[in-house]
Amino acid sequence: MDFTAITLEMLKGLADFAGNYGFAIILLTIIIRVAMWPLSVSQQKSMKKMQTLSPKMKEIQNRYKNDPQVMQKKMMEFYKEHQFNPFGGCFPLLIQMPVFILLYGALMSPQFIQEAGNSSFLFINRLDSTIKSHAGVVKDGQFGVDVADTFSAPKEAKVFLKNGKTTETKINNPQKAIQIQGELIPGKPVDLKISLDSLNMSFDELEKVEKAEMPVINNSTKEVEEITFNRKDSILYVQVPTVQVKTVFHYDVLVLVLLFGITMYLSQKILMATGQQAAADPSQQAMQQSMANIMPIMITAMFVFFPVPAGVLLYMVTSNVIQVVQTFLINKQIDLEEQIQSKKAETVKNK
Repeated sequence: MDFTAITLEMLKGLADFAGNYGFAIILLTIIIRVAMWPLSVSQQKSMKKMQTLSPKMKEIQNRYKNDPQVMQKKMMEFYKEHQFNPFGGCFPLLIQMPVFILLYGALMSPQFIQEAGNSSFLFINRLDSTIKSHAGVVKDGQFGVDVADTFSAPKEAKVFLKNGKTTETKINNPQKAIQIQGELIPGKPVDLKISLDSLNMSFDELEKVEKAEMPVINNSTKEVEEITFNRKDSILYVQVPTVQVKTVFHYDVLVLVLLFGITMYLSQKILMATGQQAAADPSQQAMQQSMANIMPIMITAMFVFFPVPAGVLLYMVTSNVIQVVQTFLINKQIDLEEQIQSKKAETVKNK
């Protein structure tokens, strides 16, 4: 199952509805966060319960600190008695990881670059841009390159047969189908090849292949050039002129990275405030406070060097903003439930 293709189809459907791929990413984020609402409620309830039970847990740890096996047994009995899962708060984070990976793969894929890579949204120039890249001129007959660049094929190519007929043929594993023969030296022609085995055709049809036309994508610059490959034995090959390009720093993506850091810090602060009324262990509170301050800085710094597309950062910023609102609403919901339970318990006691 091609999960990247499924993600792209979903984004395309949302873009058709919303009129823009930026709005499509925001809509996708809202759908995911709404679907995760029950898990988010469970996470915040777990955090509140954790702080309420923290003093008793600390007492067990101190009492059996010299006997780890007994301490573990007592802790498991304690969790069971209070119906508490210490890992319950991790599920929303674990579920978001596959979404991040799928969206990252989709926005970096040749299919997205071909169809909507140059989509802009608000102050974002291109949704597939990373914080640093180098750019070439699209469809000028030559590639703007750097020494480490790689190339991708599209999903399909136009294939010319020896009998004069043409056919549209799927390409197997398009991201790895095109190989560089020899070295890539900016300013000198680059030799590209694609194996006939990469074409999804029968042996009889492959024998008749004469040449193929397809848009080739430079994975680093997102530049697309229409290239004609000619047959030589069991491969299709072409020589394409190249020019040296300089690295460009995208300040719009930097703004997104900083917005991610700010919104993550705010969401962590609000989550930390959950259950503050409960008697929590001071050392645990200090550790949680330290993590809430350090984690946004660490992840934001990582995104400065790690090539995350602007569209993925847009998803993460939107997700953080929604989490802030969600946390506030869920806290109100939990407080209301606790008040109702407290009133019921008081009514039963008075009877």
